[in-house]
Amino acid sequence: MSPQGDRNLINNPTNNRGWATRLVYDRRMMVLIVLLVVVAGLSSVAILPRMEDPVLSKRVAIVTTQLPGADATRVEALVTEKIEDRLREIEEIKELRSQSRPGISTITIELLDAITRSDEVWSKIRGKIEDALPFLPPQASRPQFDDLEVRAFARIVSVVWNEGGEPDFSVLRRTAKNLQDRLQSLRGTETVDRFGDPGEEVLVKVDPQRAAALGLSTEDIAAQLAAYDAKDAAGTVRGRDLNLAVQVGNQFYRMDDVARADIRGADGRFVRLDQVADVSLSTPQPLPRQARHGDLPAISLGVLIRPEVRIDQWSTAADQLLADFEKELPAGLGLVEVMNQAGYVQVRLSSLVSNLAAGGLAVCVVILVLMGWRSAIVVASALPLTILTVLFAMRVLGVPVHQMSITGLIIALGLLIDNAIVMADEVRSELSEGQSPADAVSNVVRRLAVPLLGSTLTTAFAFAPIALMPGPAGEFVGSIATSVILAIFASLVFSLTVISAFAALFIRVMPERVADHSRSGFVASVSSFFQHGFTSNRLAIDYRKTLVTMFRHPKSAVSLAVVLPLAGFGVAPLLPEQFFPPADRDQFHIEVELETGSSLASTRRVAERVDEVLAGEAIEQVDWYFGESAPTFYYNIIANRRGTPNFAQAIVRTGDTEKVGAMIRRLQTRLDREVADARVLVRQLEQGPPFDAPIEIRLFGPDLDTLTSLGNRIRAVLATVPQITHTRSLLGETLPKATIDVDAQSASLAGLTPRQIADQVQMSL
Repeated sequence: MSPQGDRNLINNPTNNRGWATRLVYDRRMMVLIVLLVVVAGLSSVAILPRMEDPVLSKRVAIVTTQLPGADATRVEALVTEKIEDRLREIEEIKELRSQSRPGISTITIELLDAITRSDEVWSKIRGKIEDALPFLPPQASRPQFDDLEVRAFARIVSVVWNEGGEPDFSVLRRTAKNLQDRLQSLRGTETVDRFGDPGEEVLVKVDPQRAAALGLSTEDIAAQLAAYDAKDAAGTVRGRDLNLAVQVGNQFYRMDDVARADIRGADGRFVRLDQVADVSLSTPQPLPRQARHGDLPAISLGVLIRPEVRIDQWSTAADQLLADFEKELPAGLGLVEVMNQAGYVQVRLSSLVSNLAAGGLAVCVVILVLMGWRSAIVVASALPLTILTVLFAMRVLGVPVHQMSITGLIIALGLLIDNAIVMADEVRSELSEGQSPADAVSNVVRRLAVPLLGSTLTTAFAFAPIALMPGPAGEFVGSIATSVILAIFASLVFSLTVISAFAALFIRVMPERVADHSRSGFVASVSSFFQHGFTSNRLAIDYRKTLVTMFRHPKSAVSLAVVLPLAGFGVAPLLPEQFFPPADRDQFHIEVELETGSSLASTRRVAERVDEVLAGEAIEQVDWYFGESAPTFYYNIIANRRGTPNFAQAIVRTGDTEKVGAMIRRLQTRLDREVADARVLVRQLEQGPPFDAPIEIRLFGPDLDTLTSLGNRIRAVLATVPQITHTRSLLGETLPKATIDVDAQSASLAGLTPRQIADQVQMSL
């Protein structure tokens, strides 16, 4: 080998050195790596979805089936058990919970925690529900299947009636549907749902005299209309190359189709329906559901956006759309905002980012005091590099920016600089012993790589159970551990490469004799402080004495080290337990529930009394929803009430997050006293997976009457506990009913069966 080749081999550090040493010689590569990390991190900040809370998988669904007029026992036997028997065949179901109440069956389906992709399972469940249809009574409605979204609407707006007097719900509904279509077409929108919409119905008011002249009853006309509207497929024509579905075209698409339907009289003559009845499109009476913004009738729209969409960008486009729509509204209608999640997301993320910045600044100040300004800059550079790398990794893994992922970065602040501190201090020690920058880096990396890796793995294993936690709780808090693990591994990689090379190039070690004679007095002290940080010979001597004493008396030292942790375990039971704290939000909600069978009008009257109590508080806005749950304005509030006229829910906004807790306690006390004829529950928003009540007791048994009795007894016992606000027994609800005793002989002489009498009574009602 030539001398020139020997010199190239010696001078080229990439032949026998590690990455950190290469970066010492090739500073352009180090700058390139830093720029690459900065670009990747900043681009991830611009692309990553932003939301307030994590998105939880859809593991819960509700199947609702109505059986009008039936008591709870008949609903259980004829509907609930038939559907449950089919659903039990699906092994992915974790739990089935059913409520058989008068006139309605509600089955709650919860999937196993291990299920992360639920769409296929829900498809199988829908098939099983379809299989149960032939076994249900003819009077039962078609089961309504709703898989519940465990996330909040990005925007809730209401179209309100400003004109006073009785509202024209057809105008409100038409306007709300128009806005719904526009919001649905907005880029990034997933679904738009209406709330407080009473719906429409085609009302056929039969003229008894005209119908009697044709020998028809109301029941006969209803049966002919049902047979005329052929919605089922007529079959399939199968050929060699093509299968053709056959469908009858006689279907009701418009109200005019109903009015022109042919009705056959008893004598065989045909007349149009509008010749024997008045046909009109109207709002159902009494109203099945309703919404009010303050005291104004309203219909609300809840907008869900796709998880991968940045809510701030979507909200800007939505603001423009709503502003344009409001200009087009006719007189008497208005548009109000119930909830805008983008504002809460911005406040939450700004608070977390400011906490992150404050933590980083505190770390830099501590390092400056203890290690000097050059070491502080070296160690502090690990913070932005690590955070930007974590953001890029979150983009690759599909982890959005929300309060949990940012909280993980805040937790990791004190952990991710440990490696950088060790490397900077060791490199400075090597340099002070006269080593060259390349040799200093090589020696330190070779000596500390394995110990630092072991330390990082230990910390990662400590957070791994949180990251791997199954179910909704794991999905909610798992991103905290994911952020921490990503941060500490990124910190390890940078500490062994960029940070160690940067330390070797940037830290300057001045010989002690030069430092002593170059300056004197106060100037020397200040210069030494900024160069090396705070030092104290007295503290060093005391620390050495302490170590010597502990080594001389090892048993006492170990005992002292064990006493403090044991004392901590001893007082741990005295600490309050609260894994998921209350949310820092200027909103809360109120649930009002009357006795089963109460009308919607009665529920509204109770809500008006609640409004009178709320008027004495500093409240900005109240939005009521009657007969159904309010839109999901917070991620863990499940909208699981439908078709319940005795139920109402209000979204209350105060404008002040600091006083919400005290206001809730004060309101609950007053409402319990002043609205004693209803169950009024003022609920604060809390973090964590959704739940119906903090304490739930479930009884199992074959006899509903026995379960009802036991439930009422347990409820009575719980009601005596001072800390319990309200109790509720689901089977304790009874629907008032009137019984008609049919004289079988008289009915037979009249040519009627009890079934026909029941149908005629239903038609007349």
